[in-house]
Amino acid sequence: MSLDLRKILESKRALRRDLAARPVAEKLRMLDALRERELAIRGRPHPADVAAFHEESAPYRRKQ
Repeated sequence: MSLDLRKILESKRALRRDLAARPVAEKLRMLDALRERELAIRGRPHPADVAAFHEESAPYRRKQ
């Protein structure tokens, strides 16, 4: 592992240029893959657990 800051920053710039040049469809596929990985790491919530944290929003007041 290198601690050369210039090399690290250039590598980040190159990665960003590469990602920016990719087609939108490919970026969306990458996003789906990242989301699946995140769910696998965190674990999928049980439906009952999701409902336990749901709150109803307050109704809007209407001016008369």
